[in-house]
Amino acid sequence: NSTHLVRSMKHHLASIVIVVTVCAACGRQPHALDYGYYRIDLPAPAYHTHDNTLPYTFELSDYAQVVPQPDDPYWMNIEYPTWNATIHCSYKPLKNNKLSKLVEDTRTLVYKHTIRADAIAEEYYENPDSHTYGVLYAIEGNAASAAQFFVTDSVRHFVRGSLYFNNVPNADSVAPVNAFIINDIRHLMETLEWK
Repeated sequence: NSTHLVRSMKHHLASIVIVVTVCAACGRQPHALDYGYYRIDLPAPAYHTHDNTLPYTFELSDYAQVVPQPDDPYWMNIEYPTWNATIHCSYKPLKNNKLSKLVEDTRTLVYKHTIRADAIAEEYYENPDSHTYGVLYAIEGNAASAAQFFVTDSVRHFVRGSLYFNNVPNADSVAPVNAFIINDIRHLMETLEWK
């Protein structure tokens, strides 16, 4: 009889544990987990003078490489192979081109991205000692281009660049790299000198 009583108590105890577990599980609402992105460890910025045949020099990131464009000797791509990004750079002499038209063309190309951009921040740059003036456009959101810029002496030279990642735009996943390369663009603008 005592064996029957022990079995009955174990049975009731097991039933209570099952009921409590089921009730506790039913009280929680399942929720979707947020998507995560791989952690990107970025190196410290480092630069070197880029010696070239262009009408200007600048300091280039140690993590980038210049790829000349065969169609125009003054055009080049600054590629970041590690991060699958490219800054497309063009050069126009102001002798046959009007500065106001080139500035307006740049602005038009930048603001074509407003369809997908969350915001476009304009940073003005000026260095009278080196005769360099320009604007950096930081394009936030999932636009095709993450940043664009131009630098000019307003008399003879005009350099324009645009940053693109070679994948589907996702501002969240490339945010750290985007900020890193935009700082490289600032450095390029600040160190650019005319020959």
